[in-house]
Amino acid sequence: MRNFIARHQAPFLLMVLLGLIAGATFLSANDSLSVTLTEMFIRVIVVVGLYVFIGNSGIISFGQIGFMCIGAYAAAWATADPSFKQIMLSGLPTFLQDNQYPFLVAIAGSLVLPAVAALCLGAAIMRLSGTAASIATFAFLIIVNSVYSNWDSVTAGVSSIIGIPTVVGPWTAYAFAALAILLAYLFQISRFGLMLRASRDDEVAARASAVKILRMRLAAFVLSAALVGVGGGLYAQFLGILTVDPFYLDLSFITIAMLVVGGMFSLTGAVTGVVAVTAVVEFLRFLERGVTIGGSTLALPQGSQEIGLGIVMALILIFRPTGLSRGREIAIVTAGVPKGASAPDTPALSAEPQRAAR
Repeated sequence: MRNFIARHQAPFLLMVLLGLIAGATFLSANDSLSVTLTEMFIRVIVVVGLYVFIGNSGIISFGQIGFMCIGAYAAAWATADPSFKQIMLSGLPTFLQDNQYPFLVAIAGSLVLPAVAALCLGAAIMRLSGTAASIATFAFLIIVNSVYSNWDSVTAGVSSIIGIPTVVGPWTAYAFAALAILLAYLFQISRFGLMLRASRDDEVAARASAVKILRMRLAAFVLSAALVGVGGGLYAQFLGILTVDPFYLDLSFITIAMLVVGGMFSLTGAVTGVVAVTAVVEFLRFLERGVTIGGSTLALPQGSQEIGLGIVMALILIFRPTGLSRGREIAIVTAGVPKGASAPDTPALSAEPQRAAR
């Protein structure tokens, strides 16, 4: 029992950590903090979705935010005011134009539509590896941005979609973040996840062991797109207004930065990266607004948060190349040592720290 708890404690500890943060928000009754943490929980879902593909396959994808855009618009099409859709989104099918669907139906749409898009795209590009695969996913992001910016009758182009019910708060976002963590962990320890990680560490050896790398990558790509799409659906129903502009380079950069800062090869890294980067960004925003000292206000120049985030990323890459988590999962309970066996002199390292050490 002790060994079972030690082996599978990480996702539950991460859920407790985020639950404590959500509880602190509830007790503080601070509306601004509540908004910040709701957005942070949504980004946990998105970054955990990134981790499912990037962390397990080792392929950097710049296109996942495109799936977030698809998921957000799917939720907007389902929940926006019908009178607005009939005027501004005249290209939508009648069943979407004339009806306003409940929250869970919208979330289902934001899960299924990106997953189908990922299945079609992944079948074509998952044969690629390394830089070629990354460039292909970046091209997908550009295509999605161009289509959603110019398909006026369906997406309203660069105009805003309004009238989306704002039903997502910190506890709703937390519940979905916890579910995303659990799904990512179950995939990580599944047969698919283990074989995909084996191909990440040594592709030649994995192929020699009859691992179907294309199939494993495609499964991770589709699950990643579904999770990121749900994050987009929650984002749309958190803001209540939607444009295509947020789903491009800035959001791609900051979500990948969160994964890198935390450590892209562990689920713990994905979650702690979001928390750490959100704390840094919010602190820099606070300094940009200015601090009053002795009647005078001292403030950082606008844009300092991007510079500060870049510096933090550079420092972490220099001093902790495997991120804050060092590629390990969070743990409180350690595995028991069998009777008659001696305890190891040093804690076991994951594959990533071992390679870094060499």
